[in-house]
Amino acid sequence: MNPTASENFKSNLGEAGTHLKDAASHASETLRNAASAAGDEARLGRAQLKADLADGALSGIAALEEGGAAAREQVDALLDKGRDLIDSAADLIRERPLASFGVAFAAGFIIAKLARGGGGDR
Repeated sequence: MNPTASENFKSNLGEAGTHLKDAASHASETLRNAASAAGDEARLGRAQLKADLADGALSGIAALEEGGAAAREQVDALLDKGRDLIDSAADLIRERPLASFGVAFAAGFIIAKLARGGGGDR
């Protein structure tokens, strides 16, 4: 006996329902897998971010340490230049004591005049 149109309709409708149920199940499984993968990627990204920040902090600390050493080098160089100037001045004073005394006296006189506000105006 041949199935009737109503029976074929019911059969096809049942089969369509089964396919829709399977599709919904697969979609749900796919979403769960995608969420899990996204969570894994987020954890991996967070770990990489923490590692990069830690590396940056270590580099910053190293730069600060080197900056302190560089500052000490500059201070030492300035102190050496100051010592050289003092030595040069001492040599000049030894070579020309009268000229050095005259320059010192003139500088003192000028500083005293400036300190009094210009001198002879009073």
